Amino acid sequence: MPTATSSDDLTHVPTWTELVTLLGTPGFLYVADSKLCTGTAMRHINSHGGRFITVLPRTRTEDRHFRDWLQTHPPDWTEALRVPGPRLDEPENVYCTCPAPLPSAEGFRIVWVHSTGKARTDAASRNRRLEKAAAALEALAAKLAGPRCRLRSRGAIEAAVLEILADTGTARWVTYSIKATITVEHKPIGPGRPGPDTHYRQIEHHRYQLTQDLDLAAIAYDAASDGCFPLITNTPRPDLSDADVLANYRYQPNLERRHHILKSVQDAAPILLKTPSRIEALFCCQFLALLISALIEREIRAGMRAAHTSKIALYPELRDCAAPSTERILEIFADTARHHLYDDDRLIRTFAPELSPLQQQVLHLAGVPTSTYTDLPDTPGN
Repeated sequence: MPTATSSDDLTHVPTWTELVTLLGTPGFLYVADSKLCTGTAMRHINSHGGRFITVLPRTRTEDRHFRDWLQTHPPDWTEALRVPGPRLDEPENVYCTCPAPLPSAEGFRIVWVHSTGKARTDAASRNRRLEKAAAALEALAAKLAGPRCRLRSRGAIEAAVLEILADTGTARWVTYSIKATITVEHKPIGPGRPGPDTHYRQIEHHRYQLTQDLDLAAIAYDAASDGCFPLITNTPRPDLSDADVLANYRYQPNLERRHHILKSVQDAAPILLKTPSRIEALFCCQFLALLISALIEREIRAGMRAAHTSKIALYPELRDCAAPSTERILEIFADTARHHLYDDDRLIRTFAPELSPLQQQVLHLAGVPTSTYTDLPDTPGN
C-alpha cells in the first residue's frame, strides 16, 4: 500500500491531536516509542494538558549522564515487577526502578528501569559479538600472513578491520594494531647471469601483522548498565508511581502485536492502488479483520476467567495455552466442514461435523452454541 515518506517523530503531534478530538479530552495516557521523545512533541502534549510515557533514546545526553553517574553511584533500585522466564528452565525476570538524579532537558521526569532478563541478554549479545569479531580478525590476520594476500597497504588492511568491527558492532570494545615488516630483495638488472659488473635493484616487500586486544575499561563501563533503560513522562510521581510508569509502558507491545498480525497473519502486502478511496476501503477491511481478531481473543480469555480456567490444550500435541490467539483458535476449526450429498441438483442428505472436545470447549468459552455447527437444516434425508 502506498505511503507518504515522513519522519515518525513528526507524526505524534497530529496523532495525539486526533485522539483528543476523538475522545473529547486530553486526559488519557499516551504511550509511544522513542520517536515521541522530541522536545516539540513532548512540550506540545504537556502544554495542552496531556500525559505521555515514552522511552529515552540512547542518543540523548541524559542517557549518557546516567550511565556515567552509574559508574560511581550504586542506584537505589526498588523492585517493581516479577514475571516468569520465557522458558521453564530460565529464571524470573525481575524489573526494578529508580528515579534519575536529574530531570530531562525539558524538565520532565525520568525513571530508570533495570531488567534482569535484559541484563542477561545484553551480556550474552556483547559476548557473541566479541567472539564473532575475534574470529573474523583472526581469519584476517591469517590471510595477511599468507603468500597471496591482496591487502598490500596499511590503508586497505585498516579498512577491512573497521568493516569487521562495524559489522559486529564491537568498535567500542576492540582495539587493534597493524605492524609493518619490511624485507629487502636485490634483483639483477638486465638479462643473463649475474657477473662482477652486474647492477642490482633493491626491492622492498612490506608485510603486515595484525594483532587485536579488548578494551576492558569500555567493556566494564557498558556492563555496569546492562539491563538498564530510561522512561520519560510528564506525569508527577503522586499520580503515577515509578512502578506504574513501567507497567503502562510494558503494555505497549500488546498494541504493537496488532501490527504484527496485520503483516503476518492477515498478510497485508504492498499493492498498487490508484485512488485514495481504494486505499481507505482496503485498510478498512484490514482494520475490521484486526478488530474481529481482537474480539475473538477477548471473548475466549474472558470466558476462561469466568470458568476459572487458566489454560486450555490449544497448542499442537495438546500442550497448554494460557493466552489463546485468534490464529490458533481458527486453526483448530480449519478442517471442520459440513458435507452435502446430492443427486444431480437434489439435496439428499447433509452430514453435520463432529466436534472434538477441544472444539466444544472453545465454543463454550466464546459463548457460541455448538448447535451452530451441529444443527442440520430440514432436508429429505435428515
